[in-house]
Formats: sequence, C-alpha cells, structure tokens
Amino acid sequence: TDIGAQKDSVVTEEEWLRKWEMNNIGFHKEQGHPLLQKYLDVLLNGRNGLRIFFPLCGKAVEMKWLADMGHSVVGVEVSEQALKEFFAEHSLPYCEEPVPEISGAKKLQSTSGNISLYCCSIYDLSSSIVGKFDGVWDRGALVAVNPRDRQRYASLMITLMEKNSSYLLVTVSYDPNKHKGPPFYVPESEIKSLFG
Repeated sequence: TDIGAQKDSVVTEEEWLRKWEMNNIGFHKEQGHPLLQKYLDVLLNGRNGLRIFFPLCGKAVEMKWLADMGHSVVGVEVSEQALKEFFAEHSLPYCEEPVPEISGAKKLQSTSGNISLYCCSIYDLSSSIVGKFDGVWDRGALVAVNPRDRQRYASLMITLMEKNSSYLLVTVSYDPNKHKGPPFYVPESEIKSLFG
C-alpha cells in the first residue's frame, strides 16, 4: 500500500504539453469512460441541469455527452491544443476570452454557453472564478497530479464543491515500485485522508 518510489515523482507542465504535442495521449478514451456510464446515476442523483467539473479535462468526450443532457460543464487543462481539439472533434463553435483574474489564462466557451474550458493550471482556479459544482468527474486528475501536490489538489476540489456534490473518482491499482507513473498509484487510505 506504500506509494514507495513514486513519492517524489514530478511531471512538469511542459512534459504534459509535450505529451499532447506528440499525441502521446494513451490516457484519452475516444469512446468515453465506461465507469461514468455505469455510475452516472450516482453523479446525477436524480438531478437535472447540474454544473459538472472536469479537472485536467484534456479533450474528454464525456464533456459533450453531459452537456447534451442539459448539464453545464466546466473543465480545466494546461494544454490549449487539447481544448481546441475537443471543440474541433465535436464540430462545436466556441469563442475565446482572457480570464482577467489569471495571468495568461484563457477561457474557451462553446457558443451555446454550456461548456466552458479554462486553459491554465488547475491551481490558479478558485470558486470565485469558476463557481461551485454539483458534480465532479475525476477520471484521470488525482492520479496525474504529482504525489506531493495531492493535498493541495484535494483541498482545492473541496472548496469547489456544493454541499450536495457527487464526486466520482477513478484511480488505478498496481505496484508503485514496478511502474513510475503517471497514472500514479493512490491507495484507498490516502483517498480517505484527502477527502474525509
């Protein structure tokens, strides 16, 4: 259960950008994630018109899927290329605007207004900028965050959640001494201590 060799692992923002540039994105799922379909009822909990957050969203196809169901989707991603590919691959028109509170950040928003994707570091976001969310789909974010930043990440996520939020989290289980990640190994005990 010890995260062993991964404790001090660091993947820089530049390395993530390079993965997108080189199309080295084995983590992207063209068909969407089967676990979201399986647990969609848990996320929605019988509610309509939710605000759903996609941390480190990449170009996740589930963003369009949930928006088409009538939900508002907000994502954050450092790779502008990933965000532009998302809009292009779904033939969605969008507009781009700066985010005044975050130097160098952009918001790419579908013209329909129900998908807003922020191009910046997730740690630059706050509820005063993006509001709070009824649901979070964390499919590859916690496992991509550098292990030393997990507490910072979890604390931020908690501040972005409404009282009755549903948080769906996907992790991977393997021997962290045999693979260096990402995705990093996050033991269940750590998830419990991070999120309570």
